[in-house]
Amino acid sequence: MTQFDFGLDFFKGKRVLITGHTGFKGTWMCIVLVHAGAQVTGYALEPPTNPNVFSLSGVEQKINSIMGDVRDLEHLQSVFDKVRPEVVIHMAAQPIVRESYRSPVYTYEVNVMGTVNVLECVRTHPDVRSFVNVTTDKVYLNKEWEWGYRENEELNGYDPYSNSKSCSELVTSSYRNSYFQPQEYDKEPTSRPAAISTARAGNVIGGGDFAPDRIIPDCVRAVLENRQIIVRNPYSTRPYQHVLEPVAVYLMLAARQYENPDYSGCYNVGPNETDCYETGELVTLFCEKWNQATGKQVTWKNEYDGGPHEANFLKLDCSKLKGTFGWSPVWDVEQAMEKIVAWAIAYSKGEDVGRVMESQVKEFLSETNNSLH
Repeated sequence: MTQFDFGLDFFKGKRVLITGHTGFKGTWMCIVLVHAGAQVTGYALEPPTNPNVFSLSGVEQKINSIMGDVRDLEHLQSVFDKVRPEVVIHMAAQPIVRESYRSPVYTYEVNVMGTVNVLECVRTHPDVRSFVNVTTDKVYLNKEWEWGYRENEELNGYDPYSNSKSCSELVTSSYRNSYFQPQEYDKEPTSRPAAISTARAGNVIGGGDFAPDRIIPDCVRAVLENRQIIVRNPYSTRPYQHVLEPVAVYLMLAARQYENPDYSGCYNVGPNETDCYETGELVTLFCEKWNQATGKQVTWKNEYDGGPHEANFLKLDCSKLKGTFGWSPVWDVEQAMEKIVAWAIAYSKGEDVGRVMESQVKEFLSETNNSLH
């Protein structure tokens, strides 16, 4: 069992603003923050899919949910004026690689200018003490090598999604250098500028993801519709982790740099090396866990479709995060898959998936020895 405290007690009573809160990862983030006792405001477009985990979870009734577009600076500024957040976590994005090929302009507008707008609001609102920009492992220039990318590697994502996230990293770095240098101010929290970090997470899986063109949602859709799972590229290797892993790290970074701005920087967030799976291996694991839990037999079929370019091999070196904070992953991919299957079974039966998610959050936090579990 991991004996690591993510520091959620820090968030009790804190004013936290999350962009992209209606998405898959944003919904899980809201549930964790509500559990921690934070005053949560979300700013996002309507949920991106129907059905969607935000509506199913019931968390909307527990937070201040505002519908808005990060490309709308004026509206975003007015929300900051009213909420006066102390912590901002930027998760709003166009997150799908294949969609970025279809809609590159929209992808760049949201992922680049959206970041500019959020940072501009952070810059002009002194109540903000901590800002975390959530990007992706795909920001790196992928050389298809077998070792993990470190935070000082070259940024240059290939496709419009990955490249727009590389740009988001560069925008954040520029704002940090230009406007958020602690040495220019007193060290007192009331007078120093916000601490700024970016977090580059590997592939995230978990219950409630309904996005198109993602392997686990494709698996869940197939089994719920009683059809064979189709895999378009079974040989690509990715670092997979349960959604609560990066969510907990984002919150840890936000809390630690709030208290000590020297922790500001860029951090990779990924699983242990043993949890880098080929897509086909991951789907096989899903089938095994589904078959064990339901008694039904599901299989998958390789139908490579020759789609747009995606990296074949990509993993992260997370030694900086581990060395700086003593962090280590809590759930491996096998445990994560068990949680996904449990969520999907509850959903298929029309049960309260919000309760399932809250239960999984408590279980996850209890395994970190957190004071709020």
